[in-house]
Amino acid sequence: MIDRKAAIAAYKERKPSPGIFAVRCVKSGDTWVGRAPDLATIANRIWFTLKNGSHSNRVLQAVCTEQGIDALEFEPLEAIPDEDHVATRERMLKEQLAFWQNKLGARLL
Repeated sequence: MIDRKAAIAAYKERKPSPGIFAVRCVKSGDTWVGRAPDLATIANRIWFTLKNGSHSNRVLQAVCTEQGIDALEFEPLEAIPDEDHVATRERMLKEQLAFWQNKLGARLL
C-alpha cells in the first residue's frame, strides 16, 4: 500500500501536461475541442461537471442530458511542450486549438 504522504508528494511534484482535447458524442456526431493546462486531469473535471448538470457549455450539457454520459468520449489530441514562458505556452495553445477546431469542424468548449 502506498503511503498517503508519499502519494501526495508525488502528485505535487508531477509536471502538468498542457494540451488540446476533444469531446465527441458517438450518437450525434457532435464534437467539441478545448484546451487544458493539464491533459491528465481535464477529463475528470469535464465528467464531474456533466454528471452534476453544471458544465459551462450549455450545448454539451444538453447533449449529455439527452444522450447520456456514456455517449460521450474524451480524446487527448495534442500535448503542448511545457514552456517556461507562460505567454509562449498560451500562444501555442490558442494556435493549436484553432487548428483542431478547423480540422474537426468542432465547437469550442
